[in-house]
Amino acid sequence: MIDYRDFFEEVIQTHVEIEQWFAGVAPEGTLENLLARFSPDFSMVAPSSGARVDATGVQALFRRLGGQRPGLKITLSEMTGIDRHARGASVTYREHQIDDTGTQTDRRATVVFEKQASGGLLWRHLHETYCQG
Repeated sequence: MIDYRDFFEEVIQTHVEIEQWFAGVAPEGTLENLLARFSPDFSMVAPSSGARVDATGVQALFRRLGGQRPGLKITLSEMTGIDRHARGASVTYREHQIDDTGTQTDRRATVVFEKQASGGLLWRHLHETYCQG
């Protein structure tokens, strides 16, 4: 059985920082830590439009949304490894969000990780799709 725990932990820790940053309760330095998790070659497929977002776009998104979702809570589930190899891994998970306004989203995500020579993990590609009601 292939062990994906380090990649699952990266997903969890990244979402802790996202939750804190968007909710406006993040400790100092969170944005810098969060942005450092993404490869300079990062790309993302947005959940509703299917638009492709690059590293610059995701940085702008995080900067713009800081503190804009008071009370945000993110719950992760269904973490599953797809493939692990010497240079990284691909995993999938489900992400539910709710904030103080009652706005909720439910999405499935697949992420491709790059493993650096230092052992650190970088988010290389993310594909998100909203789940229906």
